[in-house]
Amino acid sequence: MGNDSYIKFNHITKKFPGVVALNDVSFSIKKGEVHAILGENGAGKSTLLNILHGVYSATSGNVEIDGRPVKFTSTYDAITQGVIKVHQEVEVVENLTVGQNIALGFESLKAGFLDYKEIYKKCDSILKELGCSIRSSDSIKGLGVGDLQMIAIAKSLYFDSNVVSFDEPTSALSEPEIERLFKIIHSMKEKGITILFISHKLDELFKICDRVTIMRDGQYVDTFNMKDITESDLIHAMVGRDVSNYAKRCMPSCVERDKVVFEAKHLKGETFQDISFKLYKGEILGFSGLVGARRTEVMRAIFGRDPLYGGEINVNGKKAVIHSTEDAMKYGIGLISEDRKREGFIPTMSNNRNVSTPSMKRFSRGMFKFLDEAQMRKEFSKFADLVQLNNRDPEYKTVNMSGGNQQKVIVAKWLESNANILIFDEPTKGVDVGAKAEIYKLMEEFVANGNSIIMVSSELPEVIGMSDRVIVMREGVITGELTDRKDFTEVNLLSHAMGDSKDDKE
Repeated sequence: MGNDSYIKFNHITKKFPGVVALNDVSFSIKKGEVHAILGENGAGKSTLLNILHGVYSATSGNVEIDGRPVKFTSTYDAITQGVIKVHQEVEVVENLTVGQNIALGFESLKAGFLDYKEIYKKCDSILKELGCSIRSSDSIKGLGVGDLQMIAIAKSLYFDSNVVSFDEPTSALSEPEIERLFKIIHSMKEKGITILFISHKLDELFKICDRVTIMRDGQYVDTFNMKDITESDLIHAMVGRDVSNYAKRCMPSCVERDKVVFEAKHLKGETFQDISFKLYKGEILGFSGLVGARRTEVMRAIFGRDPLYGGEINVNGKKAVIHSTEDAMKYGIGLISEDRKREGFIPTMSNNRNVSTPSMKRFSRGMFKFLDEAQMRKEFSKFADLVQLNNRDPEYKTVNMSGGNQQKVIVAKWLESNANILIFDEPTKGVDVGAKAEIYKLMEEFVANGNSIIMVSSELPEVIGMSDRVIVMREGVITGELTDRKDFTEVNLLSHAMGDSKDDKE
Protein backbone atom coordinates (compact mmCIF):
# COMPACT_ATOMS: atom_id res chain seq x y z
CA MET A 1 0.00 0.00 0.00
CA GLY A 2 2.96 2.30 -0.42
CA ASN A 3 5.05 4.14 2.12
CA ASP A 4 4.52 2.56 5.56
CA SER A 5 5.24 5.84 7.29
CA TYR A 6 3.88 8.55 5.00
CA ILE A 7 2.54 10.46 8.02
CA LYS A 8 4.50 10.03 11.25
CA PHE A 9 3.48 11.39 14.65
CA ASN A 10 6.69 11.51 16.67
CA HIS A 11 6.32 11.76 20.48
CA ILE A 12 3.50 14.30 20.28
CA THR A 13 2.62 15.90 23.62
CA LYS A 14 0.05 18.66 23.97
CA LYS A 15 -0.59 20.42 27.27
CA PHE A 16 -3.37 22.86 28.04
CA PRO A 17 -3.59 24.64 31.41
CA GLY A 18 -4.16 21.88 33.95
CA VAL A 19 -4.64 19.17 31.28
CA VAL A 20 -2.33 16.89 29.31
CA ALA A 21 -4.45 16.28 26.20
CA LEU A 22 -1.79 14.20 24.42
CA ASN A 23 1.05 12.37 26.09
CA ASP A 24 3.98 11.12 23.95
CA VAL A 25 1.88 9.88 21.03
CA SER A 26 3.80 8.10 18.25
CA PHE A 27 2.45 6.10 15.29
CA SER A 28 2.48 6.20 11.51
CA ILE A 29 0.00 6.16 8.63
CA LYS A 30 0.59 4.62 5.20
CA LYS A 31 0.21 6.55 1.97
CA GLY A 32 -3.13 6.00 0.27
CA GLU A 33 -4.81 4.18 3.15
CA VAL A 34 -7.99 4.98 5.07
CA HIS A 35 -6.80 5.08 8.67
CA ALA A 36 -9.28 5.25 11.55
CA ILE A 37 -8.48 6.93 14.85
CA LEU A 38 -10.70 5.52 17.58
CA GLY A 39 -11.16 6.29 21.27
CA GLU A 40 -13.65 7.42 23.90
CA ASN A 41 -14.64 11.06 24.36
CA GLY A 42 -11.54 12.88 25.58
CA ALA A 43 -9.08 10.32 24.21
CA GLY A 44 -7.23 13.05 22.27
CA LYS A 45 -8.30 12.19 18.73
CA SER A 46 -9.49 15.66 17.68
CA THR A 47 -6.54 17.35 19.42
CA LEU A 48 -4.16 15.20 17.36
CA LEU A 49 -5.94 16.16 14.12
CA ASN A 50 -5.87 19.82 15.14
CA ILE A 51 -2.09 19.60 15.50
CA LEU A 52 -1.80 17.96 12.09
CA HIS A 53 -3.95 20.71 10.52
CA GLY A 54 -2.24 23.70 12.14
CA VAL A 55 -5.01 24.61 14.62
CA TYR A 56 -2.70 23.86 17.58
CA SER A 57 1.04 23.49 17.84
CA ALA A 58 2.41 20.56 19.79
CA THR A 59 4.00 21.26 23.18
CA SER A 60 6.69 18.79 22.17
CA GLY A 61 7.27 16.26 19.39
CA ASN A 62 6.73 16.71 15.66
CA VAL A 63 4.83 15.53 12.60
CA GLU A 64 6.49 14.23 9.43
CA ILE A 65 4.81 13.94 6.05
CA ASP A 66 6.59 12.00 3.31
CA GLY A 67 9.86 12.03 5.22
CA ARG A 68 10.06 15.72 6.12
CA PRO A 69 9.02 17.47 9.35
CA VAL A 70 6.06 19.84 8.99
CA LYS A 71 4.81 22.48 11.38
CA PHE A 72 1.76 24.28 10.04
CA THR A 73 1.05 27.63 11.65
CA SER A 74 -2.62 27.74 10.54
CA THR A 75 -5.22 25.72 8.67
CA TYR A 76 -4.52 27.93 5.64
CA ASP A 77 -0.85 26.98 5.85
CA ALA A 78 -1.82 23.27 5.99
CA ILE A 79 -4.18 23.58 3.02
CA THR A 80 -1.50 25.22 0.85
CA GLN A 81 0.60 22.12 1.47
CA GLY A 82 -2.15 19.66 0.61
CA VAL A 83 -3.46 18.81 4.09
CA ILE A 84 -7.16 19.54 4.62
CA LYS A 85 -9.87 18.66 7.13
CA VAL A 86 -13.52 17.97 6.32
CA HIS A 87 -15.35 19.14 9.42
CA GLN A 88 -18.36 17.49 11.03
CA GLU A 89 -20.26 20.79 10.70
CA VAL A 90 -19.35 22.42 7.40
CA GLU A 91 -19.03 26.20 7.51
CA VAL A 92 -19.94 28.17 4.41
CA VAL A 93 -20.42 31.81 3.41
CA GLU A 94 -24.12 32.03 2.56
CA ASN A 95 -24.00 35.04 0.27
CA LEU A 96 -21.48 33.33 -2.03
CA THR A 97 -22.14 30.71 -4.70
CA VAL A 98 -21.17 27.04 -4.42
CA GLY A 99 -18.10 27.61 -6.62
CA GLN A 100 -17.02 30.69 -4.69
CA ASN A 101 -17.20 28.70 -1.45
CA ILE A 102 -15.16 25.83 -2.88
CA ALA A 103 -12.39 28.11 -4.17
CA LEU A 104 -12.51 30.59 -1.27
CA GLY A 105 -9.02 31.86 -0.46
CA PHE A 106 -7.42 30.10 -3.43
CA GLU A 107 -9.15 31.72 -6.37
CA SER A 108 -7.63 31.78 -9.88
CA LEU A 109 -6.62 35.21 -11.13
CA LYS A 110 -6.51 36.60 -14.66
CA ALA A 111 -4.92 40.00 -15.25
CA GLY A 112 -5.24 40.68 -11.53
CA PHE A 113 -8.98 39.86 -11.42
CA LEU A 114 -10.81 36.79 -10.16
CA ASP A 115 -11.21 34.38 -13.06
CA TYR A 116 -14.69 33.02 -12.29
CA LYS A 117 -14.92 31.28 -15.66
CA GLU A 118 -11.88 29.17 -14.81
CA ILE A 119 -12.95 28.71 -11.15
CA TYR A 120 -16.43 27.52 -12.14
CA LYS A 121 -15.09 25.25 -14.86
CA LYS A 122 -12.76 23.49 -12.42
CA CYS A 123 -15.38 23.32 -9.66
CA ASP A 124 -18.07 21.95 -11.99
CA SER A 125 -15.68 19.25 -13.17
CA ILE A 126 -15.08 18.19 -9.54
CA LEU A 127 -18.79 18.34 -8.62
CA LYS A 128 -19.63 16.19 -11.63
CA GLU A 129 -16.93 13.70 -10.64
CA LEU A 130 -18.48 13.54 -7.15
CA GLY A 131 -21.90 12.83 -8.64
CA CYS A 132 -23.42 16.07 -7.34
CA SER A 133 -26.50 17.60 -8.92
CA ILE A 134 -25.51 21.09 -7.73
CA ARG A 135 -23.32 23.35 -9.84
CA SER A 136 -20.83 26.12 -9.17
CA SER A 137 -23.19 28.98 -10.00
CA ASP A 138 -25.88 27.74 -7.57
CA SER A 139 -26.59 29.61 -4.36
CA ILE A 140 -25.31 27.99 -1.17
CA LYS A 141 -28.50 28.97 0.68
CA GLY A 142 -30.97 26.19 1.38
CA LEU A 143 -28.59 23.32 0.62
CA GLY A 144 -28.88 20.23 2.83
CA VAL A 145 -26.20 18.73 5.07
CA GLY A 146 -25.29 16.11 2.46
CA ASP A 147 -24.66 18.73 -0.23
CA LEU A 148 -22.60 20.84 2.17
CA GLN A 149 -20.48 17.76 2.97
CA MET A 150 -19.90 17.24 -0.77
CA ILE A 151 -18.83 20.90 -1.10
CA ALA A 152 -16.26 20.36 1.66
CA ILE A 153 -14.92 17.29 -0.16
CA ALA A 154 -14.90 19.20 -3.46
CA LYS A 155 -12.77 21.81 -1.69
CA SER A 156 -10.19 19.16 -0.80
CA LEU A 157 -10.04 17.99 -4.43
CA TYR A 158 -9.89 21.59 -5.70
CA PHE A 159 -6.70 22.07 -3.65
CA ASP A 160 -5.22 18.80 -4.96
CA SER A 161 -4.86 17.59 -1.37
CA ASN A 162 -2.78 14.55 -0.56
CA VAL A 163 -4.01 14.21 3.05
CA VAL A 164 -7.70 14.57 4.00
CA SER A 165 -9.13 13.94 7.46
CA PHE A 166 -12.79 13.38 8.29
CA ASP A 167 -14.01 14.04 11.85
CA GLU A 168 -17.36 12.29 12.45
CA PRO A 169 -18.40 12.92 8.81
CA THR A 170 -21.60 10.86 8.84
CA SER A 171 -23.20 12.18 12.03
CA ALA A 172 -25.84 14.21 10.18
CA LEU A 173 -26.09 12.23 6.92
CA SER A 174 -28.83 9.88 5.70
CA GLU A 175 -28.01 6.28 4.70
CA PRO A 176 -27.90 7.07 0.93
CA GLU A 177 -25.64 10.07 1.63
CA ILE A 178 -23.33 7.88 3.74
CA GLU A 179 -23.06 5.29 0.95
CA ARG A 180 -22.27 8.07 -1.50
CA LEU A 181 -19.61 9.47 0.86
CA PHE A 182 -17.97 6.05 1.19
CA LYS A 183 -17.80 5.63 -2.60
CA ILE A 184 -16.09 9.01 -2.84
CA ILE A 185 -13.60 8.15 -0.07
CA HIS A 186 -12.84 4.90 -1.92
CA SER A 187 -12.17 6.81 -5.15
CA MET A 188 -9.97 9.33 -3.27
CA LYS A 189 -7.99 6.39 -1.87
CA GLU A 190 -7.54 5.00 -5.40
CA LYS A 191 -5.98 8.33 -6.39
CA GLY A 192 -3.39 7.87 -3.63
CA ILE A 193 -4.94 10.37 -1.20
CA THR A 194 -4.32 9.45 2.43
CA ILE A 195 -7.48 9.54 4.55
CA LEU A 196 -7.73 9.93 8.33
CA PHE A 197 -11.16 8.94 9.61
CA ILE A 198 -12.67 9.59 13.06
CA SER A 199 -15.97 7.90 13.82
CA HIS A 200 -17.65 6.23 16.78
CA LYS A 201 -19.66 3.99 14.46
CA LEU A 202 -17.81 0.69 14.43
CA ASP A 203 -19.74 -0.70 11.46
CA GLU A 204 -18.48 2.25 9.37
CA LEU A 205 -14.85 1.58 10.29
CA PHE A 206 -15.11 -2.01 9.07
CA LYS A 207 -16.72 -0.85 5.81
CA ILE A 208 -14.29 1.89 4.87
CA CYS A 209 -11.01 1.66 6.82
CA ASP A 210 -7.81 -0.32 6.25
CA ARG A 211 -6.29 0.14 9.70
CA VAL A 212 -7.30 1.60 13.05
CA THR A 213 -5.29 3.31 15.77
CA ILE A 214 -6.70 3.19 19.30
CA MET A 215 -6.15 6.14 21.65
CA ARG A 216 -7.01 6.27 25.35
CA ASP A 217 -6.64 9.12 27.86
CA GLY A 218 -4.40 11.10 25.49
CA GLN A 219 -2.07 8.19 24.82
CA TYR A 220 -1.41 5.84 21.91
CA VAL A 221 -2.56 2.26 22.62
CA ASP A 222 -2.11 0.18 19.44
CA THR A 223 -2.72 -0.04 15.69
CA PHE A 224 -4.59 -2.93 14.06
CA ASN A 225 -5.51 -4.12 10.57
CA MET A 226 -9.30 -3.91 10.33
CA LYS A 227 -9.48 -7.39 8.81
CA ASP A 228 -7.65 -8.86 11.83
CA ILE A 229 -9.83 -7.49 14.65
CA THR A 230 -13.44 -7.78 15.86
CA GLU A 231 -15.79 -5.10 17.19
CA SER A 232 -15.58 -6.47 20.74
CA ASP A 233 -11.75 -6.51 20.53
CA LEU A 234 -11.81 -2.84 19.53
CA ILE A 235 -14.06 -1.93 22.46
CA HIS A 236 -11.85 -3.82 24.92
CA ALA A 237 -8.78 -2.01 23.53
CA MET A 238 -10.54 1.34 23.96
CA VAL A 239 -11.45 0.62 27.59
CA GLY A 240 -8.44 -1.15 29.09
CA ARG A 241 -8.35 0.53 32.48
CA ASP A 242 -9.39 -0.07 36.07
CA VAL A 243 -12.30 2.14 37.06
CA SER A 244 -12.26 1.26 40.76
CA ASN A 245 -10.38 4.40 41.78
CA TYR A 246 -12.78 6.81 40.12
CA ALA A 247 -16.25 7.95 41.19
CA LYS A 248 -17.76 5.92 44.02
CA ARG A 249 -21.04 6.02 45.91
CA CYS A 250 -20.34 6.50 49.61
CA MET A 251 -23.97 6.37 50.78
CA PRO A 252 -26.48 3.53 50.31
CA SER A 253 -28.87 3.82 47.37
CA CYS A 254 -32.24 5.26 48.37
CA VAL A 255 -34.29 4.78 45.19
CA GLU A 256 -38.04 4.42 45.72
CA ARG A 257 -39.09 2.50 42.60
CA ASP A 258 -42.77 2.79 43.37
CA LYS A 259 -42.58 6.59 43.13
CA VAL A 260 -42.12 8.00 39.61
CA VAL A 261 -41.27 11.71 39.92
CA PHE A 262 -40.67 12.36 36.23
CA GLU A 263 -41.66 10.59 33.04
CA ALA A 264 -40.81 11.36 29.42
CA LYS A 265 -43.09 9.79 26.82
CA HIS A 266 -41.99 9.62 23.17
CA LEU A 267 -40.25 13.00 23.17
CA LYS A 268 -39.26 14.34 19.77
CA GLY A 269 -36.97 17.28 19.09
CA GLU A 270 -34.96 18.61 16.20
CA THR A 271 -32.15 16.07 16.69
CA PHE A 272 -33.75 13.24 18.70
CA GLN A 273 -36.85 11.07 18.59
CA ASP A 274 -38.96 8.65 20.64
CA ILE A 275 -37.23 9.39 23.96
CA SER A 276 -39.12 7.63 26.78
CA PHE A 277 -37.89 7.05 30.32
CA LYS A 278 -38.89 7.27 33.99
CA LEU A 279 -37.06 8.85 36.91
CA TYR A 280 -37.70 7.56 40.42
CA LYS A 281 -37.62 9.34 43.75
CA GLY A 282 -34.13 9.26 45.28
CA GLU A 283 -32.50 8.08 42.03
CA ILE A 284 -29.40 9.15 40.13
CA LEU A 285 -30.25 8.20 36.55
CA GLY A 286 -27.19 8.24 34.31
CA PHE A 287 -27.32 9.13 30.61
CA SER A 288 -24.36 7.75 28.70
CA GLY A 289 -23.29 8.05 25.05
CA LEU A 290 -20.59 9.31 22.73
CA VAL A 291 -20.21 12.50 20.68
CA GLY A 292 -23.39 13.14 18.70
CA ALA A 293 -25.63 11.05 20.98
CA ARG A 294 -27.84 14.18 21.53
CA ARG A 295 -28.21 13.71 25.30
CA THR A 296 -27.67 17.42 25.99
CA GLU A 297 -30.30 18.34 23.40
CA VAL A 298 -32.86 16.12 25.17
CA MET A 299 -32.11 17.75 28.53
CA ARG A 300 -32.32 21.27 27.10
CA ALA A 301 -35.74 20.44 25.63
CA ILE A 302 -36.96 18.98 28.93
CA PHE A 303 -35.86 22.18 30.68
CA GLY A 304 -37.68 24.35 28.13
CA ARG A 305 -34.54 25.81 26.59
CA ASP A 306 -35.14 24.16 23.20
CA PRO A 307 -38.51 23.30 21.59
CA LEU A 308 -40.18 19.90 21.75
CA TYR A 309 -42.03 18.81 18.60
CA GLY A 310 -43.85 15.88 20.13
CA GLY A 311 -44.33 13.68 23.16
CA GLU A 312 -45.41 14.29 26.73
CA ILE A 313 -43.78 15.07 30.08
CA ASN A 314 -45.31 14.07 33.40
CA VAL A 315 -44.09 15.35 36.77
CA ASN A 316 -45.31 13.50 39.86
CA GLY A 317 -47.99 11.75 37.82
CA LYS A 318 -49.45 14.89 36.23
CA LYS A 319 -48.96 16.24 32.72
CA ALA A 320 -46.45 19.10 32.67
CA VAL A 321 -46.61 21.87 30.07
CA ILE A 322 -43.06 23.19 29.61
CA HIS A 323 -42.43 25.85 26.96
CA SER A 324 -39.74 27.82 28.82
CA THR A 325 -37.16 27.52 31.57
CA GLU A 326 -39.57 29.39 33.86
CA ASP A 327 -42.16 26.66 33.24
CA ALA A 328 -39.62 23.96 34.08
CA MET A 329 -38.65 25.71 37.32
CA LYS A 330 -42.32 25.85 38.37
CA TYR A 331 -42.31 22.05 38.24
CA GLY A 332 -39.18 21.91 40.42
CA ILE A 333 -36.77 21.11 37.58
CA GLY A 334 -33.28 22.66 37.45
CA LEU A 335 -30.52 22.31 34.84
CA ILE A 336 -26.81 22.50 35.55
CA SER A 337 -25.51 23.11 32.03
CA GLU A 338 -22.36 21.52 30.60
CA ASP A 339 -21.39 25.02 29.39
CA ARG A 340 -21.25 26.66 32.82
CA LYS A 341 -19.35 29.77 31.71
CA ARG A 342 -22.03 30.76 29.18
CA GLU A 343 -25.17 29.28 30.71
CA GLY A 344 -24.43 28.42 34.34
CA PHE A 345 -23.86 31.86 35.83
CA ILE A 346 -23.79 35.54 34.87
CA PRO A 347 -20.13 36.67 34.60
CA THR A 348 -20.78 40.24 35.74
CA MET A 349 -22.54 39.12 38.93
CA SER A 350 -21.29 38.29 42.40
CA ASN A 351 -21.60 34.86 44.02
CA ASN A 352 -24.53 36.16 46.06
CA ARG A 353 -26.49 37.35 43.01
CA ASN A 354 -25.69 34.22 40.96
CA VAL A 355 -26.85 31.91 43.73
CA SER A 356 -30.07 33.91 44.18
CA THR A 357 -30.95 34.26 40.47
CA PRO A 358 -33.69 31.58 40.23
CA SER A 359 -35.14 32.65 43.61
CA MET A 360 -35.33 36.42 43.14
CA LYS A 361 -39.12 36.55 43.65
CA ARG A 362 -38.69 35.15 47.15
CA PHE A 363 -36.45 38.08 48.07
CA SER A 364 -38.68 40.80 46.57
CA ARG A 365 -40.36 43.03 49.17
CA GLY A 366 -43.10 45.66 49.03
CA MET A 367 -44.94 47.39 46.23
CA PHE A 368 -41.75 48.29 44.37
CA LYS A 369 -40.21 44.83 44.70
CA PHE A 370 -37.03 45.92 46.42
CA LEU A 371 -34.62 43.06 47.09
CA ASP A 372 -34.05 42.02 50.70
CA GLU A 373 -30.26 42.07 50.49
CA ALA A 374 -29.78 40.98 54.11
CA GLN A 375 -31.95 37.88 53.59
CA MET A 376 -30.15 37.10 50.30
CA ARG A 377 -26.76 37.21 52.04
CA LYS A 378 -28.09 35.03 54.86
CA GLU A 379 -29.35 32.44 52.38
CA PHE A 380 -26.11 32.64 50.39
CA SER A 381 -24.07 31.97 53.52
CA LYS A 382 -26.19 28.90 54.29
CA PHE A 383 -25.76 27.36 50.85
CA ALA A 384 -22.10 28.40 50.48
CA ASP A 385 -21.45 26.42 53.66
CA LEU A 386 -23.49 23.50 52.36
CA VAL A 387 -21.48 23.20 49.12
CA GLN A 388 -18.18 24.08 50.89
CA LEU A 389 -17.47 27.05 48.63
CA ASN A 390 -13.84 28.12 48.98
CA ASN A 391 -14.45 31.84 48.79
CA ARG A 392 -17.61 32.62 50.77
CA ASP A 393 -17.52 36.38 50.21
CA PRO A 394 -21.02 37.12 48.81
CA GLU A 395 -19.68 40.03 46.73
CA TYR A 396 -16.84 38.04 45.12
CA LYS A 397 -17.38 37.58 41.36
CA THR A 398 -18.10 34.00 40.33
CA VAL A 399 -16.17 34.40 37.08
CA ASN A 400 -12.92 34.85 39.06
CA MET A 401 -13.26 31.50 40.86
CA SER A 402 -11.83 28.10 39.86
CA GLY A 403 -13.89 25.75 37.69
CA GLY A 404 -14.75 23.56 40.66
CA ASN A 405 -15.95 26.50 42.75
CA GLN A 406 -17.94 27.92 39.84
CA GLN A 407 -19.69 24.57 39.62
CA LYS A 408 -20.41 24.71 43.36
CA VAL A 409 -21.98 28.15 42.94
CA ILE A 410 -24.27 26.72 40.26
CA VAL A 411 -25.20 23.74 42.46
CA ALA A 412 -25.89 26.14 45.36
CA LYS A 413 -28.12 28.20 43.05
CA TRP A 414 -30.38 25.23 42.34
CA LEU A 415 -30.35 23.98 45.92
CA GLU A 416 -31.57 27.40 47.05
CA SER A 417 -34.31 27.33 44.40
CA ASN A 418 -35.87 24.25 46.08
CA ALA A 419 -35.68 22.22 42.85
CA ASN A 420 -36.32 18.54 43.51
CA ILE A 421 -35.30 17.25 40.07
CA LEU A 422 -31.82 18.34 39.02
CA ILE A 423 -30.32 17.66 35.61
CA PHE A 424 -26.53 17.56 35.92
CA ASP A 425 -25.04 17.84 32.40
CA GLU A 426 -21.35 16.87 32.70
CA PRO A 427 -21.30 17.57 36.48
CA THR A 428 -17.51 17.45 36.91
CA LYS A 429 -16.31 18.69 33.52
CA GLY A 430 -13.09 20.68 33.95
CA VAL A 431 -12.92 20.42 37.75
CA ASP A 432 -10.09 18.99 39.83
CA VAL A 433 -10.17 15.68 41.69
CA GLY A 434 -10.90 17.26 45.08
CA ALA A 435 -13.83 19.28 43.75
CA LYS A 436 -15.15 16.17 41.96
CA ALA A 437 -15.37 14.28 45.25
CA GLU A 438 -17.22 17.20 46.87
CA ILE A 439 -19.70 17.44 43.98
CA TYR A 440 -20.35 13.69 44.16
CA LYS A 441 -21.03 14.07 47.88
CA LEU A 442 -23.53 16.88 47.20
CA MET A 443 -25.28 14.72 44.61
CA GLU A 444 -25.59 11.84 47.06
CA GLU A 445 -26.93 14.11 49.81
CA PHE A 446 -29.44 15.63 47.37
CA VAL A 447 -31.00 12.25 46.51
CA ALA A 448 -30.77 11.04 50.13
CA ASN A 449 -33.13 13.93 50.96
CA GLY A 450 -35.78 12.48 48.62
CA ASN A 451 -34.83 14.41 45.48
CA SER A 452 -33.80 12.97 42.10
CA ILE A 453 -31.00 13.55 39.57
CA ILE A 454 -30.61 12.98 35.84
CA MET A 455 -26.85 12.90 35.19
CA VAL A 456 -25.45 13.26 31.67
CA SER A 457 -21.78 12.33 31.62
CA SER A 458 -19.17 11.48 29.01
CA GLU A 459 -16.90 10.02 31.69
CA LEU A 460 -17.73 6.32 31.80
CA PRO A 461 -16.20 5.80 35.27
CA GLU A 462 -18.48 8.59 36.53
CA VAL A 463 -21.55 6.98 34.97
CA ILE A 464 -20.58 3.58 36.39
CA GLY A 465 -19.71 4.86 39.83
CA MET A 466 -22.56 7.29 40.47
CA SER A 467 -25.65 5.92 38.68
CA ASP A 468 -28.46 3.78 40.09
CA ARG A 469 -29.58 3.05 36.53
CA VAL A 470 -28.11 3.97 33.12
CA ILE A 471 -29.76 4.90 29.82
CA VAL A 472 -27.53 4.88 26.73
CA MET A 473 -28.13 7.01 23.65
CA ARG A 474 -26.74 7.03 20.14
CA GLU A 475 -27.60 9.57 17.44
CA GLY A 476 -30.76 10.85 19.08
CA VAL A 477 -32.33 7.54 20.10
CA ILE A 478 -32.13 5.36 23.21
CA THR A 479 -30.14 2.19 22.44
CA GLY A 480 -30.01 0.56 25.85
CA GLU A 481 -31.00 0.65 29.51
CA LEU A 482 -28.93 -0.98 32.26
CA THR A 483 -30.75 -1.58 35.53
CA ASP A 484 -28.38 -3.92 37.38
CA ARG A 485 -25.18 -2.38 38.74
CA LYS A 486 -23.20 -5.52 37.97
CA ASP A 487 -23.86 -4.78 34.27
CA PHE A 488 -22.42 -1.25 34.56
CA THR A 489 -19.16 -1.87 32.72
CA GLU A 490 -17.36 0.27 30.17
CA VAL A 491 -17.57 -2.54 27.63
CA ASN A 492 -21.37 -2.79 28.02
CA LEU A 493 -21.86 0.98 27.85
CA LEU A 494 -19.66 1.36 24.78
CA SER A 495 -21.34 -1.59 23.10
CA HIS A 496 -24.71 0.16 23.37
CA ALA A 497 -23.25 3.56 22.48
CA MET A 498 -21.44 2.30 19.38
CA GLY A 499 -24.17 0.05 18.05
CA ASP A 500 -22.53 -3.28 18.91
CA SER A 501 -25.59 -4.44 20.82
CA LYS A 502 -28.39 -6.90 20.14
CA ASP A 503 -30.72 -4.59 22.06
CA ASP A 504 -30.18 -1.56 19.84
CA LYS A 505 -33.35 0.01 18.60
CA GLU A 506 -33.67 0.44 14.88
